[in-house]
Amino acid sequence: MRFASYLGPGGVPTWGLEQDGLLHDLGPSGIGLAADLREAIANGVLVEPLPDIRAAGIPIDQVSFLPVIPNPRKILCIGVNYKAHRDETGRADSVAPMVFTRFADSLAAAGTTLPIPAETVKYDYEGELALVIGAPADHVAREDAWSVVAGYAAFNDLSARDWQRHTTQWTPGKNFPQSGPFGPYFVPVTDISDVDALVLETRVNGDVRQRASVANLIFSIPEIIEYCTSFTPLGAGDVIVTGTPGGVGLFREPPTFLESGDVVEVEISGLGILRNQLS
Repeated sequence: MRFASYLGPGGVPTWGLEQDGLLHDLGPSGIGLAADLREAIANGVLVEPLPDIRAAGIPIDQVSFLPVIPNPRKILCIGVNYKAHRDETGRADSVAPMVFTRFADSLAAAGTTLPIPAETVKYDYEGELALVIGAPADHVAREDAWSVVAGYAAFNDLSARDWQRHTTQWTPGKNFPQSGPFGPYFVPVTDISDVDALVLETRVNGDVRQRASVANLIFSIPEIIEYCTSFTPLGAGDVIVTGTPGGVGLFREPPTFLESGDVVEVEISGLGILRNQLS
């Protein structure tokens, strides 16, 4: 199953189930299972048999998507978490995951045209797998981590590299408006038999820039969850963005940053394609 958040009739935010290229409204403007996808995850309605959907759906090419979880309370991002990316940065091994935060109002939707911030001349892509928390999670041991994972989505951690490198703290470079496209689909963990088998690929104007298996994460998903929930409790609908593979523009020879008109696609097997144009 694949779920999405989008604008329903009259521009009302809603969410629904994608089937055969159609989105069926399960939210406020449809059958009203939950107010939004975060609430649906928290209430466990996605793990129950869904009602029989008889109403005609909306073709996905006619939909204005929203960030797949439009309103997470917390977004934690893991930096330098693939060996190839660690090697290209020249960083040493770390004893713990490198964690930074994103603000919810930096998120963006699949299919939208995203502005390159006027304040940066070094705007870069970072295709990543995002996981969504499905239950209250506080001091979760790694052997119990899968019990609090609701599912997955694609993420593009667009980064203003010059702002990221102003100091040792990355927050300014990671939180410009509409710099976190997220979606278009949320896929429940029960529909992914082996998350390590997922392959992530980032393309710019069709040119493959990043390609890696999720199995290549330095810190695994259970290790990340154990670490993060040791210092902050997480709730249903919160998001952890697990890291980007090697191949970012900053470390190409010569460095290659995004320009107006570029189309960036992050594709993760089973999760769909997150596509955005830059302006």
